[in-house]
Amino acid sequence: MKQSEPNIIYILADDMGYGDMGCNNPDSKIPTPNLDHLADQGMRFTDAHAASSLCTPSRYNVLTGRYAWRTRLKRGIVRQWDSPLIEPDRLTVAGLLKQQGYTTHCIGKWHLGWDWTTVEGDHAGEQLPFGLMSKESQPQRIAMNRRIDYSHRVGGGPVDIGFDSYFGVDVPNFPPYTWFENDHLVDTPTVEKPDEMYGAPGMMSEGWSLEAMIPEFTRRAVSLIEDAEEPFFLYFPLTSPHAPIVPNAPFRGMSKAGKYGDFVCEVDWLVGEVMSALDRSGKADNTLLIFTSDNGPESGACDYEGAYELARNTGHYSMGQWRGAKSDVWEGGHREPLVARWPAVIPAGTACDQLVCIGDLIATCAEITGATLPESAGEDSVSMLPLLRGQTEQPTRTHLLHHSGWQGTFAIRSKDWVLIDAPSGGDAQEPDWFRKERGYSSDDYPGELFRLSVDCMEKENLYGKNPEVVEQLSELLASAKKDGAGAGTAMNGSYESE
Repeated sequence: MKQSEPNIIYILADDMGYGDMGCNNPDSKIPTPNLDHLADQGMRFTDAHAASSLCTPSRYNVLTGRYAWRTRLKRGIVRQWDSPLIEPDRLTVAGLLKQQGYTTHCIGKWHLGWDWTTVEGDHAGEQLPFGLMSKESQPQRIAMNRRIDYSHRVGGGPVDIGFDSYFGVDVPNFPPYTWFENDHLVDTPTVEKPDEMYGAPGMMSEGWSLEAMIPEFTRRAVSLIEDAEEPFFLYFPLTSPHAPIVPNAPFRGMSKAGKYGDFVCEVDWLVGEVMSALDRSGKADNTLLIFTSDNGPESGACDYEGAYELARNTGHYSMGQWRGAKSDVWEGGHREPLVARWPAVIPAGTACDQLVCIGDLIATCAEITGATLPESAGEDSVSMLPLLRGQTEQPTRTHLLHHSGWQGTFAIRSKDWVLIDAPSGGDAQEPDWFRKERGYSSDDYPGELFRLSVDCMEKENLYGKNPEVVEQLSELLASAKKDGAGAGTAMNGSYESE
């Protein structure tokens, strides 16, 4: 293994909108000096997307390069005590890089399921309706808290799908509220989470602190960067700025966008700590550092007012100029901030307007290392390496499928057209004031068609005016949905808009 093959760090924020980062949004009320500096030193992508507008399917796509709706998870998320979503024999980006001689590490939020064992010796996931939360299943999930054998090995997690090490939490608002390390819990959860603490009912370790997560993740990431055997891969999925919104004291009041904005400031600090560790250790030049997010900002009230009310109260639009938020298939639900720095390769201070997906990681890593992906791996991933090298005039993708969070609505993007295969791209209700402010109106068409180059806010539905575009994109969508149809690479064809 030649050391010219880079270390790779992939930081995945949680529920951070395209418009939160200052270099993406000149009207942002949140200072992000470290992310802006990272963009100055590398490449900022303006047309980067998650394959889904919800967290679990986005994470599956990042690690496998496959759309999550090709699995048994057709909509929604993995719930507490659900079994693993990533198939045991599926090659992940961690497994691929491990084959190429990398040490592979994961720090942060998992949210892809585990193989939990009960005190009776059963598999907890087999006794619950996978991915579903209903009046019937909610009591089952709450009761399962008392049936889990917390001392038992927890299978199906990072170290079972290609990572050498793991430290983190499952989901910050799901039990058990405790640290995970490799395939065990660090501390046995022995007390019930207080009702006043944000999150679903369940067991926690005594003294558990929501505020401790980001500082501890940061400390461990910095230590790993300084000490890890090279080349290394660090998948760094954050719990922030997802609820619970718990900025630590140094960041409170730092933004003009409430406690959500302050939590984004803490994310920006974390990125700065990673950059400083790379500089101190002399590893910056040969490290591909990527920062992005898993989906758009939370739309409704949780433990803060949500993106829409935040916009009305403070003038900060987390989704930027785009329409929609988390779970929507409109642009704001899945268009993500994405910046990449690799000083030895990426031209500094550049921007790329080509279409990319955050699930393009595995194909990109394969090309970087000279590995060949088997046909059964990374089926929906396309290498971004030519773009990272500055060859930004030609697209690497011709199309990309989008998928909404809760309704499972499909959309397809090709060139500057996007077709939504439903009467509305919104899973959640847009506030009336927001619709009036943006000039949105309703229609009776069975789908939505927008041309983003002239209508980035997705205001004018062209479904009825361009039936030929609807037909061709509908055919492309149907073809791309077939299992094994492959990713949107240049040889696969697309609707050529003029």
